[in-house]
This record gives sequence, C-alpha cells and structure tokens, in this order.
Amino acid sequence: MHILDIVAPLSTQGDASTIPLGGPRVSERLAAPGWLSARRNAAESASLQDSTLAGAIALSAIVAVSLLLVLMVANRPSLLSATTHTGYFPRWMAGPLGGLLSGFTNDGTTLKDLFTAGIVLMYASYLVALKHASRLPVRWLVAAILAAHAIFFLSPPLALTDVFNYVNYARMEVVHNLNPYTTIPILEPHNDPSFLLSNWHQLLSPYGPLFTLVTFAVVPFGVAFSFWAIKAIIMIASLTSIFLVSRCARLLGRDPRAAVAFFGLNPLVLVWGLGGDHNDFLMLLCLMTGFYLLLRARAVGMVSAGAAVNGSAGAAANGSAGAANGGARTRITQVDSPASLRGWLLPLSPVEMGAGAAFVAAAGFKASGAILIPVVLAFLLRAPRALTQMVLGMLVAVVLLGAASLLAFGVHFPNLSSQDSLVTAESIPNLLGLALGLGGESAGLRIGFSVLLVLLVGLCCWRAWSRRWFALGPERALQPAGSGGDTLVTAAGWASVALLVTLSWILPWYVLWVLPFAALSSSRRLRAASVALAVYLILTWAPASGLLTGALHFYPEKTPLARLHHRFVGQLLH
Repeated sequence: MHILDIVAPLSTQGDASTIPLGGPRVSERLAAPGWLSARRNAAESASLQDSTLAGAIALSAIVAVSLLLVLMVANRPSLLSATTHTGYFPRWMAGPLGGLLSGFTNDGTTLKDLFTAGIVLMYASYLVALKHASRLPVRWLVAAILAAHAIFFLSPPLALTDVFNYVNYARMEVVHNLNPYTTIPILEPHNDPSFLLSNWHQLLSPYGPLFTLVTFAVVPFGVAFSFWAIKAIIMIASLTSIFLVSRCARLLGRDPRAAVAFFGLNPLVLVWGLGGDHNDFLMLLCLMTGFYLLLRARAVGMVSAGAAVNGSAGAAANGSAGAANGGARTRITQVDSPASLRGWLLPLSPVEMGAGAAFVAAAGFKASGAILIPVVLAFLLRAPRALTQMVLGMLVAVVLLGAASLLAFGVHFPNLSSQDSLVTAESIPNLLGLALGLGGESAGLRIGFSVLLVLLVGLCCWRAWSRRWFALGPERALQPAGSGGDTLVTAAGWASVALLVTLSWILPWYVLWVLPFAALSSSRRLRAASVALAVYLILTWAPASGLLTGALHFYPEKTPLARLHHRFVGQLLH
C-alpha cells in the first residue's frame, strides 16, 4: 500500500476545532494514545520474548535429540545401521562418537521405540520452530543447522546401505574394470571390501552417470576414506543448498529465516537423508542452483526494464520523449520480443545458460531431477530470449556430460527399469491397490499412476506458462508481480509432490524433493502438503511403525501380490 493511501483519509478527518465540546480535554486526548501505544508495545515485547523462547527450545530439542539418536546408533551393531551386524562394527564406520554410550540398552525393541520417539519429538519441535522462525535471530538458526549437520556427518550410516552401494559400483569400474551399467555386482570379486558392505548385488547401477563419475575420484583412497569423503560431499551439498534457498527467498521477497528453517531443519532430511548419506542432496544442489540463477536473471531483467522506462521518462521531460521511448522499446525488444532471433541468441547470457546446465547436471546425478525441466521450460515460453539461453546451456551440458559418460561407460545408461519396478508396501499406489482389493499395486495400476503423473506434470507446466496458480485470499496478495518467480517455484513444488504420490518405491528422505519449493512458495497448500507427506513417511518408516499397523490389524506386506513384490526385491539383493 502506498503511503498516500494512508495519509489521504487522515487528512479529511478535521483538526481540534471540530471536536465536540463535550469531548475529552486536549491533554487527555494526547495522553491516551501514548498510553495505549506503550501498553501495546509491552504486550508485543512480551509476545516476542515468548516466541523467541519457544523457538530457542525447539531448536535446542532438534539438536539434542539428533545427538542422542546418533549416539544410540554409534554405540553398538543394531538394525538402526543396516551395514553393522554382530561382531562387525569397525571403528572407522562407528566414527568418533562410537561407544560413548557403552552402558546403554542392548535391547533391539527398546532401541526401535526410542529411535521412533526421538523422530516424533524432533518433528514436533520442527513444527514449533517453523511457527516462530521469523522471530528467531539468524545466528540461532545457523548454529542449529550447522550443529545438526555436524552431528549427522559424524554418524555411522543410518537405516540403509546406499552409501556402500555407491562405493561398490565405483570400485567395480576403477578397481575391477567392470562397467556398473552392464555388469551386476555379483560378478565382481567377492573379496572386495565394498562388496561385503553393499547389498544390491543383482542390480545394474541405477545411479546417474555424473554421480558415478564423482564417486570414481574417491576410490583410490580405500573404502573407509570413500565413505567419509562421500559423507563430506553430501554435507557440503546440503549446506550450500540451504544457502541458495536463503538467496532465492530474498529474490522472491520472502523471509529467509522461515525458508531456511522449513528446509534445513526437517527431521526426515536430517535423520534419513544426511544420516543415510544419500545422493539426493547433489541432485537438489544442482536444482537449487538452476532456480537461483533463473530468479536472479529475472530480477536483473526487471530492474533493467524499469531503468529503461525511467530513462525514457526522463528524456521525455527534456523534450525527447519519442526518441527515448523508441530506444527503450528497441532495447527491450532485443531481450524479449519473439521477432528477433538474433536478439535471443546474442549476446550470450552466462547466468541463464548456467541455469540450463545446472538442470541437466541434476538429472545427471539422479534421473528424478529431470521431472522439473518441462516445468521450467514451460515457464520460460513467455520469455523467448531466456528460454533460448537456457536451452543453449542445456545443450552444452548434454554434450559435455554425454561425452564423459560415453568415454567411461560406452552407450549404456542407468538401470531405471528395474528400479521403477520396485514397490514398497506403504507407497500410495500400493495402498490404493489394497483399498481396491487388488492386494497391492498391480501392473494396470502402475500404468494408471504413470499416466496420472504425466497429466499432473502437464498441469503444472500449463500453470507455470500461464503465470497463474490457485491462490486465494492472503496467498494472492503475497505473489510478486512481474517476475513470476512465485508461480515457478509453486509449480515446481507441486510437480515434485505429484512425483512422490505416484512413486511405487518411496523412501522417507524423498520429501527433500519438495521442501525447498514449499519453503519458497507463498502457497499454504503446498507447505501443508509437504508437512502431511512428512507425517505420512514418519508413520510408515519409523522403526516402531509396525506397532501402529499391528494395532490396526493392517498387514500390507502379507498379500500374495506383496509377497511377489518382496520376492523380486530379494532377488536383486542376493
């Protein structure tokens, strides 16, 4: 609201001479607003202190429970760390926190219950922190995020064995000269130390060529060094992504504190993502780099256009309006008009080309990153120069990545077909199959969800292109005019949600794909959807979740179709 909109109504209210004779004296009228203001300020100060205290307690709880969970896992071999077993938990894997709780319980059921309670407490604290994030000092948020990252960096691998599958596929190529895209791990020498720690022995590598090439660099230093090097790379990628989210928030006019807290403190990302050492963080780093570069380019373009308009207005005041306006139109036409192909191509824009290269790199790390490329391209259809520059950057990246992949692996690609055939009992497609009496996700239902995903992503593309979204009430007022940045991140967020709800093989840290876009968007529905997805994943993946399904007499893994899915997974694992 412009200040004149506030001042103008006040100027029509008259002065002291129009006050009725029966009204309060001038001194009373002057004193009352001051007293009310002081009282209001005191109430606001007390509310701010209460909010800051609640937020500080929530941050402390997240860090403290994170430390307790890691100490529990590092104490002894248990199901909480899938790569450990009785008699095998080397010091290099346990890390510096190993054995610090030597007198802690050895009962597996107690460990599962405590781990589950810890995750639930962390998530409740996370929601409290989100409520008060905008009132917390930046240094508190930064300290909590850094502390949590350091704790999970020092953790042994949590829950799954993916990090050693990464190492094993890399060692197959570098040490044994076996292409991981054409040779299954069961055919490599079984005395390799990474083979003993990995488990997808019948599965051709599903990991992106760019990620596999990165893992090659750590192989010469041994398995233990590779493990800690990958953990360090993932932690750095996560922290850099959080920094980029804060920069994007500023470009979109959001509160960076709220966005950083929403993304950087999510317990599923911390426990299962960082603790499990997953390559999704590298994919997300590339995605956030691409979005940051695009938002920055749009912001610079709007400033340049505004400067051109202001310059033409100044020239008009000096008697040269026609020439100046024509010059401004010429400059803007060279950037945005579809009539000038040369203007689309030259001069080259390193920022927008870099964005295109970043999106290709995201898909090179993990194929699921490609789901957002059509959304971004659709958004740029109304800005042909930006679209052209981004496509040029994508082409350059495809050529470079393709050449590197061809030299390393030949004409072979990640094994996504087997990966896409896997089914988790609690995935939404499988649960729908159970509700329909099919016993789980059937082949027909899989095809139906694939079609649904295409339709939903198509809808997100159309919304990104049209620069409109289903924003009502306060959300509509929060959308910045002109740049369309909010529409872009909202469409990207909903496309990520569509991918998660249609996946047959869903894992708890996958919520990471949605979080940065929900953090940056003005859509309350998108944030609510990400919170609901996280709750659903906690309920289905927490170690003690079997108690809930047992109490409900719900056993999705015991149908004939579920046993078939489980048998297929077992064949790939052994």
